[in-house]
Amino acid sequence: MSELGRVSELGRVLRLDARRTALLLAVPVLTGIGTVTAWLSLGPNVGYWDNSVVALVNTVRVLGPAAAALAAWAALRERRLDFLRDLTTRSPATGALHDLLLLAAAALTAYGTVTVVIVVETLLRGEAGRPHPLGAVAGAAALVLHVVLGYLAGRLFPRPPTAVTVAVVTCLWAVSRAPGSSWWSLLPPAALPQVPLFTGLRTRVLADQTLWSLGLIAALVLAYVGWATRRVVVAVPVAAALALTLMGTAGLHSSHGQAAAPAPVALACREWPLTVCVHPALRSALPALSNATTPLAARLAGTPFAFNRVEQRPEREPARVADGVAVVHLTDLSPGFETRAVRQIQDALVDARACAASLDPAAAEYRALVDAWLLGREPPAISDRTAARRFRGWREETRRAWLRHHYTDYRHCALGPGHFRPSVTRPGLMRPSLTRPSLTRPSLTRPSRRAVVHPRRTMTRPGVVTRPYGGPR
Repeated sequence: MSELGRVSELGRVLRLDARRTALLLAVPVLTGIGTVTAWLSLGPNVGYWDNSVVALVNTVRVLGPAAAALAAWAALRERRLDFLRDLTTRSPATGALHDLLLLAAAALTAYGTVTVVIVVETLLRGEAGRPHPLGAVAGAAALVLHVVLGYLAGRLFPRPPTAVTVAVVTCLWAVSRAPGSSWWSLLPPAALPQVPLFTGLRTRVLADQTLWSLGLIAALVLAYVGWATRRVVVAVPVAAALALTLMGTAGLHSSHGQAAAPAPVALACREWPLTVCVHPALRSALPALSNATTPLAARLAGTPFAFNRVEQRPEREPARVADGVAVVHLTDLSPGFETRAVRQIQDALVDARACAASLDPAAAEYRALVDAWLLGREPPAISDRTAARRFRGWREETRRAWLRHHYTDYRHCALGPGHFRPSVTRPGLMRPSLTRPSLTRPSLTRPSRRAVVHPRRTMTRPGVVTRPYGGPR
């Protein structure tokens, strides 16, 4: 072939190389897939950096198979043009490396766009915690590994079903490992569970994942270059790359599948009307949570379980009310989070064991009647309509005084019809000596000699402070 012919063929090869930039059209598709996947992985209205990193890493479980299938298809398409590359003086591996570079750039461009979207979303939600750039690097390395695997599979097995096979195999590898099940779930593409608040990602796990992916990428690329150029000298760097992969595997194995660990957190608080403290990632919940818990705190004033402070704690600590502090659990700000928190406080007011052992079926109805008032809900329909009508007819102050007097029976699910009958001694005038559990039933109290109760008026001795009953008329 003449020199002019060779130059013409070389021009055709260069034009074919330039035409491969059409693969960049896949960037919007990969970006859309990654953005939707990452967005769905974020907690509702929670700007926590650790979970943002988890969302990015988990994106590769969907984005990776798509990129691998695209790389396999590109390899099949370009494999038919290898005879043109043989007309040039370039190395046989140059074209494949050029293809890999373009495919990796397209995948990383899409991944970078997804990363920017997640970072902006986290900042807009009032971020908490600290960002982990290594998490984004670990996800990017896993994505490039998918591109390399898909492309080399297409080069070695240039058949139409190869792209479909690559997509199926990578998808099975991604979905076959449940998040947090074992150390296998940490192998790229990692299946990371949501990071609970008051915990943080372990940076060593992210470093081991990055090392594992980069080592395997280097080993595969160098092995292909050695096979294409027939040079044995690449065996040494291939062995070094595999050693890095083994080091990453050993590090992930030592983690026992735990990607997060407890981390100290300084709570964000609101001081009025109650002191309400939550994780900084949920600081936007403070107004709604304060408004929801204030009525319950007011109704419990004067009882053994009165509280003036609400704190969000890790889920490993039980929800309870002790020493004036109500402990609640919040995982996100999905609709109804404040109602769930108030319900946790209300559930902690009763003795679950005593209520489960109660043999009186009506006791549950009376408790539900009081619970509805504590939670600010409509009272339920119970079989004892007289008690329900009387309780609804009482004023708010009378109900609170009644609860202070009968709290022990309420806590142990021992309320009965006698607790709702008109008492000769009013709940608001009970002396401290008469508030013992043994004397909590109104039917067992006697009229005080210092206060004579009359249906229409109250006569007292000088010096005795009284107030209207405000109960059922």
